[in-house]
Amino acid sequence: MFGRKPAPVEKAPDGSYPTTHPGNLETGGGLSSSSDISLSTAVPCPPHTTERRLKSRIDAHIVPYLCILYLLAFLDRVNIANARSFGLEAELGLQRVEFNTALTIFFVPYIILEIPSNIFLKRFSPRIWLSICCLGFGIVSIAQGLVQNYAGLLTTRFFLGVFECGMFPGCFYLLGMWYKREEAQKRFSLFFSSTSLAGAFGGLLASAIGKMDYMRGYRGWRWIFILEGVVTVLFGILFLFTFPSFPEEATWLTEDERAYVKARLEADQGKNAAERKITFKDVKSVLSDVKVWLGGLMYFGLIVPAYGYAYFSTTIITTYKFNAIETQLRSVPPWAGAFVLAMVVAVVSDWMRHRFLFAILPIMLSIAGFGILFNVHDNVDVMYMALFFIAAGTYSAMPVIVCWFNMNLGGHHRRAIGTAWQIGFGNIGGIISTYSFLPDDAPLYRKGYAICVSFICLSAVSCIAYAYTLWKENRRRSKAVHDVGLTEYEKTELGDLNPEFRYML
Repeated sequence: MFGRKPAPVEKAPDGSYPTTHPGNLETGGGLSSSSDISLSTAVPCPPHTTERRLKSRIDAHIVPYLCILYLLAFLDRVNIANARSFGLEAELGLQRVEFNTALTIFFVPYIILEIPSNIFLKRFSPRIWLSICCLGFGIVSIAQGLVQNYAGLLTTRFFLGVFECGMFPGCFYLLGMWYKREEAQKRFSLFFSSTSLAGAFGGLLASAIGKMDYMRGYRGWRWIFILEGVVTVLFGILFLFTFPSFPEEATWLTEDERAYVKARLEADQGKNAAERKITFKDVKSVLSDVKVWLGGLMYFGLIVPAYGYAYFSTTIITTYKFNAIETQLRSVPPWAGAFVLAMVVAVVSDWMRHRFLFAILPIMLSIAGFGILFNVHDNVDVMYMALFFIAAGTYSAMPVIVCWFNMNLGGHHRRAIGTAWQIGFGNIGGIISTYSFLPDDAPLYRKGYAICVSFICLSAVSCIAYAYTLWKENRRRSKAVHDVGLTEYEKTELGDLNPEFRYML
C-alpha cells in the first residue's frame, strides 16, 4: 500500500539517469506510467551531474532563503505577544479587548490580499515581490515600536498584514514549483517549522531585549519591535539581489539542467503553463473544485489553535506564576519540541509517500493537549506538558496539510490560486483565535480551549473527506479510458484535472 517504496532508477546505457520513474498510481501520485516513460527518456540527467547532486544544489539555493524569510515574517507577526509581557498594554492604555482587536486587524488585509499577492508574485518574480514585502513589513515593525497610542498600534498592525500577506502562500507556491511530490514534505516542513524556530527564538530574544527596559527612554516592548524590524529590513535589502525565483528563471542552473528540472516535474505533475498569465476565469475554475474548498477547511481548522497558541502561550504561562523573563524562557521548549516532531513526521511521510495519517495523528496529539488544559488546573508540570502536545501536534500537522494540498494542484495557475485560497481562507481562523482567549476568562481559559478543540475536529473531518475524495477520483481515473485524445495544450490547461494525473494520499 502507501508504505511501498518505488523501485530504484536504472542507469541508461550512456550512464545518465532518466527524469523520473512511475509512481504508485493509487497513493504515491504522479502521471500515468506511459507519460512518465516518455518524459524521462526525452530529457536525461545532464552528464556532468546526477539527480541527487542537482537536488542538493536546489536545496542550497531555495530552502535557506525561504526559511529565513518566513522566520522573520512570523517573528514580526507574533512578537506582539512577547511585547505584551513588557508593558505594551500599560503604556498605550489598552483596555479590555483592545489588545485582541489589535491582533485581529492584522488578518483583514492578510486574508483579502492572498490571491492578488500570488498573481503579482508570478508577474514580477519571487525575488522582486517577496523582497519588497520583506522590506515593507520590516519598516512597519520598526514603526510599531514607535507608536504612542491605540490608533497607531491598529494602523501598524493593519499594514503589517498588507505586507505579510504574500509570504506564506508565495513561499509554498515557489517550493511547489521546484520539487516532486514525494520529495516535498521534508522541504515544506523545514520551511513551515520556521514558525517554531521563530517562536523559540522570539522567546529567547525577548527575554534578552526585555532587559533593555527604559534604555534611552524606551520601554522593553518598543525595543523588541525596533530591533527585530531593523534585522528584517537588512535581510530585505540583501534578498533584492540574491533571492531565488522559478526554475525557468534560475541563472545558477545551466540550460540543460533547467530542462531536466522542468522535465522531472512535468513527469510528476504535468506541464505547468508557466508562460501564461492568470485570468479571472482561472480563479473561477479553481474555486469551483470541491477539493479546493476541503483544502481550505483543513487549514482553517488548524489556524485557530495555531494562532491561539502563538499569540497567547506566553499569557497562559504567565498564569503559572512566572515573572516576565521566566515566562519568555519557559515559552521556548514547546516550540523546540514542535520543530523536532515536525521534521520527524516530514521525513517518515516522504519515505512512505503518504500524507493522510501524518496529518491525523498529530491532530490527535493536539486534541489531547487541549483536553489536559481544559480539565487540569492544579498541576503546573502537567499543564506545561500539555503545551508541548499542543505545539508539537498543531505545528506538525499544518505543514503536512499545506504540502499535501499544494502538491496535489497541477500547473502554475491552479497552484498559485489554490495555495493562496487555502492560506487566505484558512486565516479567517486567525480572527477567531484572537478573541478566543479574553482577559475575563483568565486564568482557566476554558472557553478558549473548547473553541480550539472544536476547530481541530473540523480540520480532522475535512482531512478525512479530502482523502476520500482523492481516493475516489484516483480510482475513477484508473478505470476510465486512458487515452481520451487530449492535446498537450489541453493537458497543460487542465493541470491536476488531467485524466493522467494521480493524486497523492
